[in-house]
Amino acid sequence: MPLQNLFWLAIIFAVVALFLAFRDRIVGAFQRFEARNAARRAEEARALFDRFAHYRQTVALAEEQVEEITKFRTKDARTGEPIERYIFLGAQYATRREAEAARHEVVIEKAREFYLELDKMYLSRRGWREAHGEPKALTDDSKRETVKPPRP
Repeated sequence: MPLQNLFWLAIIFAVVALFLAFRDRIVGAFQRFEARNAARRAEEARALFDRFAHYRQTVALAEEQVEEITKFRTKDARTGEPIERYIFLGAQYATRREAEAARHEVVIEKAREFYLELDKMYLSRRGWREAHGEPKALTDDSKRETVKPPRP
């Protein structure tokens, strides 16, 4: 028994020592998590009073769905010197600004497609009727009479 207690005490000291060694990383991770939550809550509060918040949220969602710009090094075709290039959707760009402009264009197009889909759903005749009244009546086919009456 005393040897087992000593073993558990050593394990507890090892865990405490590891925590103290990595305390800054652990506490930093929690602080970053709390900062992200606070920023999200503040953005949600601002969005309640901003009539364009929905557009910003749609663009942010579209940005998450589009791939990032990748930076890579290659040799210049004329001089053979190493240069940095940027690639987005398989196309190479000389500057990050050009690549970001191309990415922004794709993000905006994706957000526009979202709103076009909404328009198709809610502004079509059937979708408009379903959204603003005149819902289709549900029928119960099991209660229909399947027997034909005899002819007179």
